Amino acid sequence: MNAELFAFVLYFVMLVGVGLFFFFKGRHRANEKEYFLGGRSMGPWVTAMSAQASDMSAWLLMGLPGSILAFGFGQMWIGIGLALGTAANWIFSAKRLRKFSKAAGDAITVPQYLSNRFMAKSHALQIICAIIFFVCFTVYVASGFVAGASVFTTIFPALSTKTAMLVFALAMLVCTFFGGFKAVCWTDFFQGLMMVVALLAVPIIIVATQNLDASALDAVYSYKDAVSGQTVECSFGAGVFSASWQEIVSGLAWGLGYFGMPHIIVRFMSIEKPSMVKKSATVAIVWVVLSLGATCLIAYFGRMLIAEELLTTGSQSMVFITFARMLFPGFLAGILLAAIMAASMSTADSQLLVASSSFTSDLYKPLLRKNASEKEILWVGRIVVLIVAVIAFFIASSKGEGAQAIMNLVENAWAGFGSSFGPVVLLSLFWRRFTYKGAVAGVVGGALTDVLWYMFLSESTGVYELFPGFIAGLLCSAIVTLIDKEPEAAVLEMFDKAMDPKLDE
Repeated sequence: MNAELFAFVLYFVMLVGVGLFFFFKGRHRANEKEYFLGGRSMGPWVTAMSAQASDMSAWLLMGLPGSILAFGFGQMWIGIGLALGTAANWIFSAKRLRKFSKAAGDAITVPQYLSNRFMAKSHALQIICAIIFFVCFTVYVASGFVAGASVFTTIFPALSTKTAMLVFALAMLVCTFFGGFKAVCWTDFFQGLMMVVALLAVPIIIVATQNLDASALDAVYSYKDAVSGQTVECSFGAGVFSASWQEIVSGLAWGLGYFGMPHIIVRFMSIEKPSMVKKSATVAIVWVVLSLGATCLIAYFGRMLIAEELLTTGSQSMVFITFARMLFPGFLAGILLAAIMAASMSTADSQLLVASSSFTSDLYKPLLRKNASEKEILWVGRIVVLIVAVIAFFIASSKGEGAQAIMNLVENAWAGFGSSFGPVVLLSLFWRRFTYKGAVAGVVGGALTDVLWYMFLSESTGVYELFPGFIAGLLCSAIVTLIDKEPEAAVLEMFDKAMDPKLDE
């Protein structure tokens, strides 16, 4: 076994071990809140690193640097938008959501929180949210399987893509199925550390060892796209401050998505004390700035050193992998490649658990089995984890244009979540007058606008559908709320209770 392979296998053994550890440690006190929210006992460091690791998938190490490498610094506006969105989400939403979710019937999922926040007698909002979660997260998890399989086949060329995907899925399932939220958070903590160390190591070594030539940025490359069959021209562009207004608006709009991203904001609900949020926010913001900055540098240096090797074959997403193998000895290269697996898995396992918790807590328990025991809910949740993973596996391993079309939808899932839930979550935390009907209108209006804009206006305008979707969700929420009668006194009392400074500790 070579050193690179040894490091990679060591990582997977550790990952599976964490899942089994939390299963045996907590099997005597396992319940719904423990499995899906860690019993609201997560510390500030674990909360911060888990939130960021579950946020940044393999896209951070493959998709974003590949896009910048091919099309220039205008693509950096996505990273700028994400950094600003991360900071805003932690500063404005995190502490309030922790307090509000506790005050709103000790809610453990986002749909449950939104329903409890208005003391709703109807299950309409919960059902709408749970269906959106289940469908979108299944596709999201499928994309994680694809990314994980691509790294596996790079390290193990003899493996078929389907076999590699199966190994990745099984390792992730052990952690999520047995360990639940705590196992996911703790593995995300270590995976977040791996990701930031790997991202920082590459540009540092490049600066120390390589001769950089900025004139290489002027070269233009082209390749034939395997899906469309069209020739794609790769020009580095004029720079981040010379980007088009569409690139700037679309990039900044990415940041709006954070306010409605379920697998991220559920971390805010899990932290042990609201007073811990400040420390978590500091850790998270530093992490995301370092990680995104390093990613942009990797792409920038890649354009100078290995652009021709990658861009002429359409392999721009391999820039991090190529540098890892070029600059580091086998064992360290294996650790860096494991960081990509960490990124894929930390996002996929979080999304798998949130999809399961939403189905179990928002559909199964309130509608199908109101008197279900804690043990039954726990095992239904585990079974749903398995079902979602199996569906995602078949989506990811299918072939042909249909599968490719489904994978393309993953790029729009961020916009779908941000448009549907971002405005509603924000208003629920800051607007005392906000009503249940306004929340339903916001979710539906944001989602419909997002879909329609993507179908008919996205290509012609060049504007990311999240921006109009978010604005529409905000307007629908506000207009319907102002038309609707004021909330009942009990709802206003709950809002005031959540705002009580005594709950900060």
